[in-house]
Amino acid sequence: MALAFGSMVNLSQCSLSLNSSRFRHRIASRQWLNLNHVSVGSHRFEGINPRCSITNTDVHCNHVVIENETQEESSAVGPECPVPIVHLTSNILETEPLSILTGDTYVDNLLITLPVLSKEEQHTLAATPAHPMGLYALYASCLAGNLVEQFWNFAWPSAIALIYPSLLPVALMGFVSKLAIIAGGPIVGTLMDHFPRVPAYNCLNIIQAAAQLLSAAMIIRAHSVPSSASSLLCRPWFFVLVLSGAVERLSGVALGVAAERDWVVQLAGVNRPIALAQANAILSRIDLLCEIAGASLFGILISKYDPVTCLKFATGLMVWSLPFAVVLTCLTNKLSSGVLDRPKCSQTCCRTFTEGPLLDITNIVDKGVEAIKLGWKEYLQQPVLPASLAYVLLYFNVVLTPGSLMTAYLTQSGLNPSIIGGFSGLCAFMGVAATFVSASLVRRLGILKAGAAGLIIQASLLTVAVAVYCSRSPSQQSPLLFLCLIVLSRLGHMSYDVVAAQILQTGIPPSKVNIIGTTEVAVASLAESAMLGVAIIANDVSHFGFLAMLSLLSVVAAAWMFCRWLLNPTDAQRSLFSFDAHC
Repeated sequence: MALAFGSMVNLSQCSLSLNSSRFRHRIASRQWLNLNHVSVGSHRFEGINPRCSITNTDVHCNHVVIENETQEESSAVGPECPVPIVHLTSNILETEPLSILTGDTYVDNLLITLPVLSKEEQHTLAATPAHPMGLYALYASCLAGNLVEQFWNFAWPSAIALIYPSLLPVALMGFVSKLAIIAGGPIVGTLMDHFPRVPAYNCLNIIQAAAQLLSAAMIIRAHSVPSSASSLLCRPWFFVLVLSGAVERLSGVALGVAAERDWVVQLAGVNRPIALAQANAILSRIDLLCEIAGASLFGILISKYDPVTCLKFATGLMVWSLPFAVVLTCLTNKLSSGVLDRPKCSQTCCRTFTEGPLLDITNIVDKGVEAIKLGWKEYLQQPVLPASLAYVLLYFNVVLTPGSLMTAYLTQSGLNPSIIGGFSGLCAFMGVAATFVSASLVRRLGILKAGAAGLIIQASLLTVAVAVYCSRSPSQQSPLLFLCLIVLSRLGHMSYDVVAAQILQTGIPPSKVNIIGTTEVAVASLAESAMLGVAIIANDVSHFGFLAMLSLLSVVAAAWMFCRWLLNPTDAQRSLFSFDAHC
């Protein structure tokens, strides 16, 4: 037997007996025992040179001697003190490495020793964000960015419409932006997944602000040199305007995906469903309030000043908000103890996309095509695909929403413009109310059942709305009941919008959140473009009932798909939402 203390231990002056000593020996597979002589009668061991370790021993040592005194001290021990003499080798620490717990083993042992929390404590923990100060900084950053973005979304179409009476410029810019999102969304998402969060987010903020400033300069140029809509496509400034508008929309979508699918999860905590639901609701509330504020602010300015002055005000707002957004982004990471600096994927995964010369033109094209294929592959393989497809199906509903087609239909029906404006405002405020309702639904029903409830509410109210529209006589010109039902349906729509974001946040791994999120936006844009193409073909107002029926079918299909997924859970669904007691 050997004691791994690194020196020779003299056990003289000890009154231990072999019967009272309790030793547990753990002899390694590489141990060597050289027994020179064993005296059975006196229980005396001499010349033992083993390599082993002893644990749980109750041995009291009086003094320590050096190794060359071993033989002298062993000969001095008499038979009245039958103590085993142990000869240690000095190189045992060199040949037997220490057994140190790895990170995973330490975490497993730590989790095993954690105390069990009560239901009240679990509920309190689930409702407490992991980094509350970081969340507040993220809210302020989103408020600054969304206010400028929503203001610009109302400014540029109105400024162009004041120059050209045709819808061609706005429609063409919107179409090119959709194509940019469909083709470039997976590429931008892949790049964001393979670069640090904070620098990538700030880079996108700078790109979006630069694209907005360039677009504003081109529109101001258009106001100084007016031309007809027929010669518009040949103008160089319009070509620059279309490209800058597409870049602005693509960067805006990427910023939204990063904030709503990745950052908020890291700050609120993926294993804290109530806190995550409240954070998602606040982000949606900020977006809707910025939409209302941006439209109202531009409406007030355009009613008092000329379009060029309004555009200059917009450029000043962009320049002022950019450094504010960058500072708040860095502050978000600092207040969250650097949680956003944590890597999202392994180095091997990162090298898969970033290896090779990125500035090579052919390499860029190949990597772009590879990124698009990878985006679609990852999107179709995600564990919460039915929830995402239900979200995409809602984008086929382009008629029974407060959008451009509904506004055109109500205008051509001869409805008072104040009623049309009130309809859009009520839909926006109903969306704000839905952000409060969604957090309550998650708390009471759980994440999955809250999503099903939102879709069922929307499908039921829109079914009644379409029935009211079809049963309405041609002499009845005021569709107030029809519009009220659509306003109420926005409560279910926005509730599922918030809950679906949390479902996707929970089910998508952090290393793939941006590529899957941007690909989902690309699929949704493709669905919306397809429905707009149907509307272009059936462009007569008499075909509005047919378009409304198609929109209703898409919402019903979304509710059916999600409920079917909820009633037939997979193993991945059970493991992902095991913390949800209501699932």
